[in-house]
Amino acid sequence: MSGDTSSGSSDGHDDGDRQGWSAVAGEWASLWGDFADPVRHILIAEGRVATGTRVLDVGCGSGEFLRALTEAGAVAVGIDPARGMVDEAKRRAPGAEVRQGGMEDLPWADVSFDVVTAVNALQFADDTLEALGEMIRVAGPGGRIAVANWADRAHNDIDSVEIAVAAADGEDPLPDGDLRVEGGLEELFRDAGLEVLSAGLVELPWEAADDDSLVRGVLLGAPPEERRASAAVVLAAARPFARPEGGYRLLNAFRYVVGRVPD
Repeated sequence: MSGDTSSGSSDGHDDGDRQGWSAVAGEWASLWGDFADPVRHILIAEGRVATGTRVLDVGCGSGEFLRALTEAGAVAVGIDPARGMVDEAKRRAPGAEVRQGGMEDLPWADVSFDVVTAVNALQFADDTLEALGEMIRVAGPGGRIAVANWADRAHNDIDSVEIAVAAADGEDPLPDGDLRVEGGLEELFRDAGLEVLSAGLVELPWEAADDDSLVRGVLLGAPPEERRASAAVVLAAARPFARPEGGYRLLNAFRYVVGRVPD
């Protein structure tokens, strides 16, 4: 899941549905939903989110960040291209407003929010600079922009499992994208005219309770026959991450950056 955990690119309201994310929204939420919580809490702190802060979460997925934002007292709003994810988000964060839509044409007026976030979403935009420009527009002067996504594969145990699956299928692994490597997010922010306030690397463990959860998590969205065919490869590759008490624990990492829109 390390390079493909967004609910889709942002070129249309139904794009996430075309990519199958609505069909797996519930399974995604149960297996991966809380995974990014450590970096979400950092973004809340670095974004200075407090009671009454207006926050838009772009690519909100199943709504775990929206729930955390409302618990922090924010006026939380989310948008995601997949209808199934929107429905999950509404259930998990009933205090938030959630809309279906893409990130490159946000349906809000200029200067509508104090903080705009995107966790494991911005890199899936057709044009990341354009999508970031939309985030800047709805934040306005003095607003804060906070983005996080997977770090490069050297920091992610799960990449070794995904590489094994790809090799078994005769495929080469995809190269690390620009935003995954050190300094990539900061460079994007500066290109967009943002002042970089903070950036870092956050360790994110992912735990699977048993073999079935591991296979379902790694092969999320794959047809049943593909899961069955690849299960042995997944289990063999994940053997180094097995816990003595049962289940698996894979250490991974996200990079994040927080910036400020100039006055």
